[in-house]
Amino acid sequence: METFTLAGLTAKLRECAGETETADLDGDIHDVPFSALGYDSLALLNTVASIEREHGVGLDDDAVAKAETPRQLLDMINARAGLRT
Repeated sequence: METFTLAGLTAKLRECAGETETADLDGDIHDVPFSALGYDSLALLNTVASIEREHGVGLDDDAVAKAETPRQLLDMINARAGLRT
């Protein structure tokens, strides 16, 4: 698996949880809390489940719940896959 990027994450968020009216996902949202982007824990779990299926990366639901920003989630995904961010 190649490094999972912000562009990949935002595409997955849109696909699995839809576009929110709260924030523009096309900007630099690395450090914007998911709650400020309009995504709750269920949206993140659905998104991560899709990433896991497509990329073969397993993440613990509790760890995912602790990811407050896209940067934190990307770091988890890439660390689990053995990739550098």
